[in-house]
Amino acid sequence: MIRVGPAGYPVGSKGPIDAVERAHAAGFTALEMQFVRQARMQESTALEAGRKARELGLILSAHAPYYINFNSQSEETVRKSGEWVLLTARIAHWLGARVIVMHAGVSRGGDRKGCTEQVIKGVSSCRDRMRAEGIDEVLLGLETGGKKVAWGTLDEVRAVMDRVDGVVPVIDFGHLHARSGGGMRTIEDFQKVLDEYRRIHDGPLHCHFSCIEFTEAGERRHLPLDRKQPDFSLFADCIRDGKLDVTIISETPDPEEGAKEMQRMLANAKPARRRSQQ
Repeated sequence: MIRVGPAGYPVGSKGPIDAVERAHAAGFTALEMQFVRQARMQESTALEAGRKARELGLILSAHAPYYINFNSQSEETVRKSGEWVLLTARIAHWLGARVIVMHAGVSRGGDRKGCTEQVIKGVSSCRDRMRAEGIDEVLLGLETGGKKVAWGTLDEVRAVMDRVDGVVPVIDFGHLHARSGGGMRTIEDFQKVLDEYRRIHDGPLHCHFSCIEFTEAGERRHLPLDRKQPDFSLFADCIRDGKLDVTIISETPDPEEGAKEMQRMLANAKPARRRSQQ
């Protein structure tokens, strides 16, 4: 199954319950709640939004605050990072969201192995606290980073998964395109990423997509799909056969319009196998 939806509430939403209803009315099958500035929502509201989402067949996810950095030199930032994850996980639990997405750290001085160890330590602590609260059904989604200093290659995510349970990869294809200097150019490029994903995780794929402007340092800003950097139609061809359970979150500058365009392109996609023979 392929589900598509925007990052954040649809325009005009009056709170999370209304956002769920508007997302469904717009024809979306997924919605990512954005807690990128602060993780706050009343339990009763989250429970009702989750109930409404289940009733309408809408898959919910949540994005944790941007400030998380388990590799910070500040012990206070590391401590708060754990708190931000836990706050988001609690809300996700009330919402019935399967996964929370987060950027886990920044590599200081190029010590990527050391950064991975700090991420493992921080994420493991979060999982222990979630388990103690009985909310460990929520998965921690480690997102691939868009800047070269950002922690989060698929190999780095796999290293955490090897040592901490309840962790899944979240692939941001725009980020991969940016940090590789524009490396997502062909169907084969997308298929290689999907094959690597399958090697490290056999569950549903939760992913982000937008076109992206980049520099030597990596990600600069998100762009509409018509910029084709990378080209969503190539990704659509790779997954159109339905063999992979995928949730796609639009992170284009206009997430709703981006999600609608993704749905149109998916409807017109050809399985990559057939396209490659033409």
